[in-house]
Amino acid sequence: MNSYNPHDVIYALATAWAKSAIAVVRVSGEGCIKALSGAIEGKRDICNLGSNTAYYCHLMDRQSSLEIDDVVLTVFRDGHGYTGEEAVEISCHGGLQIVKDVLAAMENLGFRQALPGEFTMRAFLHGKMDLTRAEAVNELINSRGRTGQTMALNRLNGALFDRINKIKAIIIEIMGIVEVQLDYSEGEIGEDLSFPMDKLDQAISELGRIKDSFRTGKLFGQGARVVLAGPSNAGKSSLFNLFLKEERSIVSSTLGTTRDYIEASCNIGGIPVRLYDTAGFRSLSESEIEEEGIRRSRSLMDAADVIIYMADCTDGSEPDDSVLSDSRCIAVLNKIDLGDVSRPGFIRLSVSTGQGFDELCNAIVAKLTSDVSVPDDSALVIESERQRKDLERAQTALEGARLAVENDLPLDIVSMDIQEALEALGELTGEVTTDDILDQIFGSFCVGK
Repeated sequence: MNSYNPHDVIYALATAWAKSAIAVVRVSGEGCIKALSGAIEGKRDICNLGSNTAYYCHLMDRQSSLEIDDVVLTVFRDGHGYTGEEAVEISCHGGLQIVKDVLAAMENLGFRQALPGEFTMRAFLHGKMDLTRAEAVNELINSRGRTGQTMALNRLNGALFDRINKIKAIIIEIMGIVEVQLDYSEGEIGEDLSFPMDKLDQAISELGRIKDSFRTGKLFGQGARVVLAGPSNAGKSSLFNLFLKEERSIVSSTLGTTRDYIEASCNIGGIPVRLYDTAGFRSLSESEIEEEGIRRSRSLMDAADVIIYMADCTDGSEPDDSVLSDSRCIAVLNKIDLGDVSRPGFIRLSVSTGQGFDELCNAIVAKLTSDVSVPDDSALVIESERQRKDLERAQTALEGARLAVENDLPLDIVSMDIQEALEALGELTGEVTTDDILDQIFGSFCVGK
């Protein structure tokens, strides 16, 4: 929030910067409706329009008195729109010159161009959403597959916020029992208030379950890197095209055709994947360019989540054991339609006929999900590293409280650990936060959201 001024009227293009049938320019801030009246033909006062009302009009350039475009204004009163404050959405034709002129008109009205995520930040400040929902907005926009989209929608609808509130209620109940024992002697209490270890264990378990879902959320939300590697002419480019279902990579029988890596996005078993076709390994390359391509291939393999090592069953060459021994590696023996050959540990594949392709896809999914659970549509899964850290902090604090109780340490130490857990969960949902955290979260959004 160090760079955000919540008192300005802000504007931004909310749709893509590209020619389209329509474009939407979003405006928000106190006084924006009255100010826009001055840019309407005839300066019609739109302040009397009800909330969520659409109004067709001619938008004018106030400086030249020329019409910019026929537009539809959608008016939102305080508390009704996305930001929770007075706002207008301008739907205009999607020609780039028209969009430029509309944006220039907003500047001429004295509005300020919105910063990344500023509309969503205002929604948070006006109580329209908590931080878990705000982060879910960005995660939904950036989701790369159906599963990731479903998980983000689940968080946007409040699943994480509701679960955290239930855990907080348990912790607050524990804190209440501790504080009673701190404030009154045993004789004054008049009843047995033993420490509720079962409730503490329940809270620790719940926090751990949500925290451990991060790996699943990261995989299905942000995707994985899969690198095709192996000797030249083994069929990597053909397999790359088969995954994409298009002729993207050049296929040739000439050795060293792929001299630099090619990358593209696809979906394998519901997991968004960034797929890399790399230069084939050859020890006698005569080209400096090809040698650089091989070096880059090795570098990509270092950062890969899965390496598909392809070998040609017709050339009889020995595979690269240094790659095959990597736990991320899936070994594939290609061109089985040209020779009925098997090798232990290799998936038999014919890119030409498609034989073995489903088995390879299943092996990739199994490799990527070996340490995560595949979520169903109702599963609560987190994707944010910030949320994971706050959950870990809360869980660690409660485990500290448990250890303190088990070792008969003073209750004020137990109370400090429990309070630490509550503060961590408060930061997670945004009840307790700092300007730096808000800048970090909303600064990663696109402009106009």
